[in-house]
Amino acid sequence: MANMYDSAYDLEKAIRNSEEFQGLKQAYETVMADEQAKKMFDDFRKTQIELQEKQMQGQEITEEEVEKARQVVELVQQHEQISNLMEQEQRLNVVINDVSRIITKPLEELYGDTEQ
Repeated sequence: MANMYDSAYDLEKAIRNSEEFQGLKQAYETVMADEQAKKMFDDFRKTQIELQEKQMQGQEITEEEVEKARQVVELVQQHEQISNLMEQEQRLNVVINDVSRIITKPLEELYGDTEQ
């Protein structure tokens, strides 16, 4: 069992040292160093979290909230540093999703395709 945890910590270290994580970290630090970009990013994250919390609580999201979120997303996507941060985050998410598929493969094989 300890060997499995050792492997997990090795994987954590590999992720931290990966090009994808380093790119994300650099992009994040660039956004945080720019006061205007940081405020825009913080507003974006706040909006995102508020909507996720409402969804998780089963509350309906209003058209006004959807429109506000759309405007916030459009605004941050136009900011070069934040747009780069989001691209870097997506690159790391691809890696993490690939790793997740690999490590859950034994369960997938055990349970098989339930649609058959």
